[in-house]
Amino acid sequence: MLLAERGVPWWPGDEYGRGTMTAASEPGCSGGDGDLSRCAGCGLELRVSDGWTHPYIGASPACWERYGCVLERAYADPLRREVLQLAVDAYACQHPGEAGRRSAQSVALHLVTLCMVLEQGADPREGPKLHRRMVARPDVFTWLTPPHDRGHHTVLDVLDGKAYAAAVTAWAEAVWGAWEEHHDTVRAWVGRI
Repeated sequence: MLLAERGVPWWPGDEYGRGTMTAASEPGCSGGDGDLSRCAGCGLELRVSDGWTHPYIGASPACWERYGCVLERAYADPLRREVLQLAVDAYACQHPGEAGRRSAQSVALHLVTLCMVLEQGADPREGPKLHRRMVARPDVFTWLTPPHDRGHHTVLDVLDGKAYAAAVTAWAEAVWGAWEEHHDTVRAWVGRI
């Protein structure tokens, strides 16, 4: 449950009469009126946002805002945190950005984690520990040409929180499946770290 849903002030100073935000009024989480834009990463059409995005993850500002809402909700809920790593990995691989050292390492790191969790049964809660092992070997990873179709599930499929763990797992599986042409490369990386 979001802080706003529990009546906790969103901004410092709300106790001085500015009111609290509701889930429906959260920035970016509920959409709004206006023109649509298409996210280059996942293809979602969302209301145009003038917000910011990540420097090398290829997401539109509107999609990045939705992802921020997913993260906020996951950090606020211990049950959601159990599969948070899968959501992070799915989002990063679905929004690979442009060829470059940082984006290549990011996509590789997240694909390796998806492989280890989905194929080898690694615990997604161990994601940060797995990532520390991987970043110690940046020489292992190269840019992989992203697939055109990066999976039919998106950040919106997990935003509402219904059957959250199942929705996140389905999203991660869809994204991992979309990268099938690179599975052998990713499995080789797993063996080298």
